[in-house]
Amino acid sequence: MGDKTMNQNLKTIVRGAYDIQKLRIQMGNRIVSNFKSKLGQDPGKSEQTLDAEGKKIIGNLRTHYKKITDGVTTFPRQATFKGDEVISNYTELCLISQYYDLEESEKQHFSRLGKILKGYDVYTEFLEQIKGVGPAMAGVIISEIDITKAKYPSSLWKYAGLDVCNGEGRSRRAEHLTEYEYTNRDGEQATRKGITFNPFLKTKLTGVLASSFLRAGDHKYSRIYNDYKHRLETSPAHAEKSKGHRHNMAMRYMIKMFLVDLYFNWRTIAGLPISKTYHESKQGHVHAA
Repeated sequence: MGDKTMNQNLKTIVRGAYDIQKLRIQMGNRIVSNFKSKLGQDPGKSEQTLDAEGKKIIGNLRTHYKKITDGVTTFPRQATFKGDEVISNYTELCLISQYYDLEESEKQHFSRLGKILKGYDVYTEFLEQIKGVGPAMAGVIISEIDITKAKYPSSLWKYAGLDVCNGEGRSRRAEHLTEYEYTNRDGEQATRKGITFNPFLKTKLTGVLASSFLRAGDHKYSRIYNDYKHRLETSPAHAEKSKGHRHNMAMRYMIKMFLVDLYFNWRTIAGLPISKTYHESKQGHVHAA
Protein backbone atom coordinates (compact mmCIF):
# COMPACT_ATOMS: atom_id res chain seq x y z
CA MET A 1 0.00 0.00 0.00
CA GLY A 2 1.46 3.37 -1.06
CA ASP A 3 2.03 6.35 1.19
CA LYS A 4 -0.81 8.25 -0.50
CA THR A 5 -3.30 5.48 0.22
CA MET A 6 -2.04 5.11 3.80
CA ASN A 7 -2.42 8.83 4.43
CA GLN A 8 -5.91 8.86 2.92
CA ASN A 9 -6.91 5.95 5.16
CA LEU A 10 -5.42 7.75 8.18
CA LYS A 11 -7.34 10.90 7.27
CA THR A 12 -10.57 8.90 7.09
CA ILE A 13 -9.91 7.43 10.56
CA VAL A 14 -9.00 10.81 12.08
CA ARG A 15 -11.96 12.66 10.56
CA GLY A 16 -14.25 9.79 11.57
CA ALA A 17 -13.04 9.95 15.17
CA TYR A 18 -13.67 13.70 15.32
CA ASP A 19 -17.10 13.24 13.68
CA ILE A 20 -18.03 10.84 16.49
CA GLN A 21 -16.65 13.30 19.06
CA LYS A 22 -18.69 16.13 17.55
CA LEU A 23 -21.85 13.99 17.58
CA ARG A 24 -21.19 12.94 21.19
CA ILE A 25 -20.77 16.58 22.27
CA GLN A 26 -23.91 17.66 20.43
CA MET A 27 -25.91 14.88 22.06
CA GLY A 28 -24.40 15.73 25.44
CA ASN A 29 -25.48 19.36 25.08
CA ARG A 30 -29.01 18.26 24.15
CA ILE A 31 -29.17 15.97 27.17
CA VAL A 32 -27.97 18.79 29.43
CA SER A 33 -30.58 21.16 27.94
CA ASN A 34 -33.33 18.57 28.48
CA PHE A 35 -32.46 18.08 32.12
CA LYS A 36 -32.10 21.81 32.75
CA SER A 37 -35.59 22.30 31.34
CA LYS A 38 -36.85 19.43 33.48
CA LEU A 39 -35.50 21.24 36.54
CA GLY A 40 -37.04 24.54 35.43
CA GLN A 41 -33.70 26.08 34.48
CA ASP A 42 -32.69 27.98 31.35
CA PRO A 43 -31.48 25.29 28.93
CA GLY A 44 -28.96 27.65 27.37
CA LYS A 45 -27.53 27.37 23.88
CA SER A 46 -25.94 24.27 22.37
CA GLU A 47 -22.21 24.73 21.85
CA GLN A 48 -19.37 22.82 20.20
CA THR A 49 -18.00 21.92 23.63
CA LEU A 50 -19.49 20.78 26.90
CA ASP A 51 -18.95 23.50 29.51
CA ALA A 52 -18.06 22.78 33.13
CA GLU A 53 -21.70 22.81 34.23
CA GLY A 54 -22.64 20.46 31.38
CA LYS A 55 -19.88 18.01 32.31
CA LYS A 56 -21.06 18.08 35.92
CA ILE A 57 -24.63 17.23 34.85
CA ILE A 58 -23.39 14.42 32.58
CA GLY A 59 -21.31 13.06 35.46
CA ASN A 60 -24.32 13.09 37.76
CA LEU A 61 -26.42 11.31 35.15
CA ARG A 62 -23.67 8.69 34.76
CA THR A 63 -23.94 7.85 38.47
CA HIS A 64 -27.71 7.37 38.27
CA TYR A 65 -27.44 5.45 34.98
CA LYS A 66 -25.02 2.97 36.57
CA LYS A 67 -27.35 2.48 39.54
CA ILE A 68 -30.28 1.69 37.24
CA THR A 69 -28.30 -0.70 35.03
CA ASP A 70 -26.12 -2.20 37.78
CA GLY A 71 -26.25 -5.98 37.76
CA VAL A 72 -28.32 -6.08 34.57
CA THR A 73 -26.86 -8.38 31.90
CA THR A 74 -28.91 -6.84 29.07
CA PHE A 75 -30.27 -3.35 28.54
CA PRO A 76 -33.49 -2.88 30.56
CA ARG A 77 -36.76 -3.38 28.68
CA GLN A 78 -39.41 -0.68 28.83
CA ALA A 79 -41.82 -3.04 30.60
CA THR A 80 -39.35 -3.71 33.42
CA PHE A 81 -37.77 -0.25 33.63
CA LYS A 82 -37.63 1.36 37.06
CA GLY A 83 -36.33 4.90 37.13
CA ASP A 84 -35.35 7.23 39.94
CA GLU A 85 -35.70 10.92 40.78
CA VAL A 86 -33.19 11.90 38.05
CA ILE A 87 -33.71 9.41 35.19
CA SER A 88 -37.44 9.08 35.52
CA ASN A 89 -38.57 7.62 32.19
CA TYR A 90 -37.42 5.04 29.65
CA THR A 91 -36.77 7.58 26.86
CA GLU A 92 -34.29 9.44 29.09
CA LEU A 93 -32.53 6.16 29.86
CA CYS A 94 -32.17 5.34 26.13
CA LEU A 95 -30.94 8.85 25.34
CA ILE A 96 -28.26 8.71 28.02
CA SER A 97 -27.28 5.19 26.95
CA GLN A 98 -26.71 6.42 23.40
CA TYR A 99 -24.43 9.16 24.75
CA TYR A 100 -22.26 6.64 26.59
CA ASP A 101 -22.18 4.37 23.53
CA LEU A 102 -20.83 7.28 21.49
CA GLU A 103 -18.34 8.08 24.24
CA GLU A 104 -17.03 4.50 24.20
CA SER A 105 -16.83 4.46 20.40
CA GLU A 106 -14.89 7.73 20.49
CA LYS A 107 -12.39 6.27 22.99
CA GLN A 108 -11.89 3.18 20.83
CA HIS A 109 -11.29 5.25 17.69
CA PHE A 110 -8.64 7.43 19.34
CA SER A 111 -7.04 4.42 21.06
CA ARG A 112 -6.64 2.64 17.72
CA LEU A 113 -5.27 5.82 16.21
CA GLY A 114 -2.37 5.80 18.68
CA LYS A 115 -1.40 2.31 17.54
CA ILE A 116 -1.65 3.20 13.84
CA LEU A 117 0.63 6.23 14.26
CA LYS A 118 3.49 3.99 15.41
CA GLY A 119 3.98 3.23 11.71
CA TYR A 120 4.81 6.88 10.90
CA ASP A 121 8.40 8.02 11.44
CA VAL A 122 7.48 11.65 12.01
CA TYR A 123 5.32 10.52 14.93
CA THR A 124 7.84 8.21 16.61
CA GLU A 125 10.86 10.44 15.95
CA PHE A 126 9.34 13.87 16.58
CA LEU A 127 5.68 14.39 17.44
CA GLU A 128 5.49 11.71 20.14
CA GLN A 129 8.22 13.55 22.10
CA ILE A 130 6.45 16.94 22.06
CA LYS A 131 4.60 17.76 25.28
CA GLY A 132 1.03 18.68 24.45
CA VAL A 133 0.84 16.68 21.20
CA GLY A 134 -1.22 13.53 21.77
CA PRO A 135 -2.16 10.85 19.24
CA ALA A 136 -5.34 12.70 18.21
CA MET A 137 -3.51 15.91 17.33
CA ALA A 138 -0.62 13.99 15.74
CA GLY A 139 -3.17 12.18 13.59
CA VAL A 140 -4.60 15.52 12.45
CA ILE A 141 -1.17 16.90 11.58
CA ILE A 142 0.04 13.84 9.68
CA SER A 143 -3.19 13.23 7.78
CA GLU A 144 -3.94 16.85 6.86
CA ILE A 145 -0.43 17.98 5.82
CA ASP A 146 1.49 16.77 2.76
CA ILE A 147 5.04 17.69 3.78
CA THR A 148 6.33 17.06 0.24
CA LYS A 149 4.34 20.11 -0.91
CA ALA A 150 5.65 22.40 1.85
CA LYS A 151 8.69 23.95 0.13
CA TYR A 152 9.18 26.51 2.90
CA PRO A 153 8.11 26.81 6.56
CA SER A 154 5.83 29.63 5.41
CA SER A 155 4.07 27.09 3.16
CA LEU A 156 2.76 25.42 6.31
CA TRP A 157 1.70 28.78 7.75
CA LYS A 158 -0.29 29.55 4.62
CA TYR A 159 -1.92 26.11 4.46
CA ALA A 160 -2.88 26.35 8.14
CA GLY A 161 -4.32 29.87 7.69
CA LEU A 162 -1.62 31.48 9.83
CA ASP A 163 -0.12 33.71 7.16
CA VAL A 164 -0.68 37.45 6.93
CA CYS A 165 -3.03 39.15 4.47
CA ASN A 166 -2.98 42.95 4.10
CA GLY A 167 -1.13 43.24 7.39
CA GLU A 168 -3.71 41.13 9.26
CA GLY A 169 -3.96 37.51 10.30
CA ARG A 170 -5.65 35.34 7.66
CA SER A 171 -9.39 34.85 8.20
CA ARG A 172 -12.66 34.22 6.36
CA ARG A 173 -13.29 37.94 5.89
CA ALA A 174 -14.25 38.94 2.34
CA GLU A 175 -11.04 40.88 1.79
CA HIS A 176 -8.99 37.76 2.61
CA LEU A 177 -10.68 35.50 0.07
CA THR A 178 -9.02 34.49 -3.20
CA GLU A 179 -10.66 34.07 -6.58
CA TYR A 180 -10.60 30.54 -8.01
CA GLU A 181 -11.50 29.09 -11.38
CA TYR A 182 -13.80 26.07 -11.45
CA THR A 183 -16.04 24.15 -13.83
CA ASN A 184 -19.73 24.79 -13.14
CA ARG A 185 -22.64 22.36 -13.57
CA ASP A 186 -22.93 23.33 -17.24
CA GLY A 187 -19.31 22.38 -17.88
CA GLU A 188 -18.26 25.99 -18.28
CA GLN A 189 -15.30 27.74 -16.66
CA ALA A 190 -16.36 30.15 -13.92
CA THR A 191 -14.79 31.94 -10.96
CA ARG A 192 -15.68 32.22 -7.30
CA LYS A 193 -14.03 33.38 -4.13
CA GLY A 194 -12.95 31.06 -1.36
CA ILE A 195 -10.57 30.60 1.55
CA THR A 196 -6.90 29.79 0.95
CA PHE A 197 -6.36 27.47 3.92
CA ASN A 198 -7.46 24.19 5.51
CA PRO A 199 -10.13 25.25 8.06
CA PHE A 200 -10.16 21.88 9.88
CA LEU A 201 -6.38 22.03 10.40
CA LYS A 202 -6.48 25.67 11.52
CA THR A 203 -9.23 24.97 14.05
CA LYS A 204 -7.33 22.06 15.58
CA LEU A 205 -4.00 23.88 15.72
CA THR A 206 -5.24 27.20 17.12
CA GLY A 207 -8.26 25.95 19.04
CA VAL A 208 -6.89 22.71 20.50
CA LEU A 209 -3.11 22.37 20.21
CA ALA A 210 -2.34 25.91 21.39
CA SER A 211 -4.30 25.40 24.62
CA SER A 212 -2.78 21.94 25.02
CA PHE A 213 0.71 23.45 24.88
CA LEU A 214 -0.14 25.85 27.70
CA ARG A 215 -1.71 23.09 29.82
CA ALA A 216 1.38 20.90 29.32
CA GLY A 217 3.39 23.10 31.68
CA ASP A 218 6.82 24.70 31.32
CA HIS A 219 8.39 23.59 28.05
CA LYS A 220 9.66 25.10 24.80
CA TYR A 221 6.34 26.19 23.31
CA SER A 222 4.81 27.56 26.50
CA ARG A 223 7.98 29.62 26.95
CA ILE A 224 7.67 30.90 23.38
CA TYR A 225 4.10 31.96 24.22
CA ASN A 226 5.09 33.71 27.46
CA ASP A 227 8.09 35.46 25.91
CA TYR A 228 6.10 36.74 22.94
CA LYS A 229 3.18 37.86 25.09
CA HIS A 230 5.61 39.77 27.32
CA ARG A 231 7.04 41.48 24.23
CA LEU A 232 3.53 42.53 23.19
CA GLU A 233 2.65 43.77 26.67
CA THR A 234 5.78 45.92 26.89
CA SER A 235 5.67 47.26 23.34
CA PRO A 236 4.13 50.74 22.81
CA ALA A 237 2.95 49.57 19.38
CA HIS A 238 0.57 47.08 21.01
CA ALA A 239 -0.48 49.12 24.05
CA GLU A 240 -3.97 49.74 22.66
CA LYS A 241 -4.69 46.05 22.14
CA SER A 242 -6.82 44.20 24.68
CA LYS A 243 -5.47 41.44 26.90
CA GLY A 244 -7.43 38.88 24.89
CA HIS A 245 -6.06 40.19 21.61
CA ARG A 246 -2.48 39.93 22.83
CA HIS A 247 -3.20 36.42 24.14
CA ASN A 248 -4.50 35.32 20.74
CA MET A 249 -1.50 36.86 18.99
CA ALA A 250 0.89 34.99 21.30
CA MET A 251 -1.02 31.71 20.76
CA ARG A 252 -0.82 32.20 17.00
CA TYR A 253 2.91 32.95 17.15
CA MET A 254 3.54 29.86 19.30
CA ILE A 255 1.80 27.61 16.76
CA LYS A 256 3.76 29.20 13.90
CA MET A 257 7.03 28.40 15.69
CA PHE A 258 5.86 24.82 16.23
CA LEU A 259 5.15 24.55 12.49
CA VAL A 260 8.69 25.75 11.76
CA ASP A 261 10.04 22.93 13.93
CA LEU A 262 7.63 20.49 12.29
CA TYR A 263 8.85 21.57 8.84
CA PHE A 264 12.55 21.07 9.63
CA ASN A 265 12.10 17.77 11.48
CA TRP A 266 9.55 16.19 9.13
CA ARG A 267 11.39 17.05 5.91
CA THR A 268 14.68 15.87 7.44
CA ILE A 269 13.10 12.56 8.46
CA ALA A 270 11.58 12.21 4.98
CA GLY A 271 14.91 12.97 3.29
CA LEU A 272 13.55 16.12 1.62
CA PRO A 273 15.55 19.32 0.98
CA ILE A 274 15.32 22.05 3.61
CA SER A 275 14.78 25.74 2.86
CA LYS A 276 15.77 28.46 5.28
CA THR A 277 13.20 30.62 7.00
CA TYR A 278 13.03 34.33 6.22
CA HIS A 279 14.83 35.14 9.47
CA GLU A 280 17.69 32.81 8.59
CA SER A 281 18.09 33.78 4.96
CA LYS A 282 17.56 37.54 5.33
CA GLN A 283 18.52 38.33 8.92
CA GLY A 284 21.19 35.73 9.64
CA HIS A 285 19.31 33.99 12.48
CA VAL A 286 20.01 30.27 12.90
CA HIS A 287 17.10 27.91 13.51
CA ALA A 288 17.56 25.16 16.12
CA ALA A 289 14.79 22.59 15.80
